[in-house]
Amino acid sequence: MKHSYQLIYDKLFDYYGPQNWWPADTPFEMMVGSILVQHTNWRNVDKALTKVKAYLDPERIETLKTDELAQLIRSSGFFNIKAKRIKTYLEWFKTYNYDIERVKMKNKQELRKELLNIKGIGRETADVMLLYAFEQPIFVVDAYARRMFYRLGHDMPKSYDVFRKQVEKELPNKWTLYNEYHALLVEHAKRHCKATPICEGCPLYDICEQRLD
Repeated sequence: MKHSYQLIYDKLFDYYGPQNWWPADTPFEMMVGSILVQHTNWRNVDKALTKVKAYLDPERIETLKTDELAQLIRSSGFFNIKAKRIKTYLEWFKTYNYDIERVKMKNKQELRKELLNIKGIGRETADVMLLYAFEQPIFVVDAYARRMFYRLGHDMPKSYDVFRKQVEKELPNKWTLYNEYHALLVEHAKRHCKATPICEGCPLYDICEQRLD
């Protein structure tokens, strides 16, 4: 028996409480971090962000040459590619005069299309930006969500957007809820629903089918 996405959220929120995500000091740092975290773990991103900290402002990072930026973010892996992606993203952001509030005024679907048209920005990265930087209610489909929902008894569509819409259809259209939901799934995946799960003490154990394939 598969349980509702709302019930899963409620149980996780009751257990972990508010997560206050994304871990960044500014929306711009959040956006840069969402590119750096592609194909790596947050520990490596944290190292890169520390080195590039003095430039974590659009106007300052604009002054860096791409190869200079690449060396600062070296610990994140694929640093040459990611440096180009950050610079390309910066070109798009500059069309809004680096004004977050102007971007937020855009229709969510139109904004999502713009982000997906930026080279190197895929669906997950775009949706993370929409959620955490631009405060748009959207469900982020990542590997943690797929793993956890499968183990709980859900057979999710392979298509990213079909899965996303399936979850969104059931949940209230609240930015704060989607913000917490993604953060809670990440926290739970780190503590309990690992590749090799730690089921003892899991707040979802009573509704989990424990499918481990």
